[in-house]
Amino acid sequence: MLLYTKLVVYQKAFALNKQIYQIVKKSPIPLYAKDQLGRSSLSIMLNIAEGNGKTGKRDKRNFLVIARASAHESGALIDFLASENEINPDQASYLLKEIDDVSKMLYSIIKSLE
Repeated sequence: MLLYTKLVVYQKAFALNKQIYQIVKKSPIPLYAKDQLGRSSLSIMLNIAEGNGKTGKRDKRNFLVIARASAHESGALIDFLASENEINPDQASYLLKEIDDVSKMLYSIIKSLE
């Protein structure tokens, strides 16, 4: 088993990505927004995994910073789509809380690598 799969932050990002994937797959959101949201949420999970594969603290930290930035990008997209009634407000609220949790976890890990 690859080590990143044991990380709680990765597990949360994976679950979040699955939820967003279901929204992107089933929702009538405009294609450009679906694409951007899909890529940004996937980037969170993938950068955590890739960063965990790095041996140096600096490299690992850089990938986690990118993952955190992608979390913020995903949050901004969800917030916007909810304001346009493209995503259910309750669903958006839940996703934003999950994104915030992942962002806080990433921030703690990033700080520990400084």
